[in-house]
Amino acid sequence: MISFDAVIRLIGDLQAEELRRWIDEAWVRPEGDAPTYVFHEVDVARVRLIRELRYELAIDDEAMPVVLRLLDQVYALRRRLRATREAIEAQPDDVRQALRARLGRWEEEV
Repeated sequence: MISFDAVIRLIGDLQAEELRRWIDEAWVRPEGDAPTYVFHEVDVARVRLIRELRYELAIDDEAMPVVLRLLDQVYALRRRLRATREAIEAQPDDVRQALRARLGRWEEEV
């Protein structure tokens, strides 16, 4: 976990006012309250993502919540798929084979 100031130092071209605004907009959700915010690794990754979306892809303030919400949905779906795969792999061989066969047919239909 790192502090607000450490995040600013870590991400060199990010201004403190801008990070505060991202927090106010709930684009980033560190623990605590100003001025003692605490950022976890996932929060720092999100700050880097927002910085890239803003500076490199020119996503504006109006579109940013939509983009972030869609990305959050993609990440949640990936976690669910990973859990599903792990559940399938934990099944007996005959069940795994049947699921793979069915899923293979489903992919052909899509």
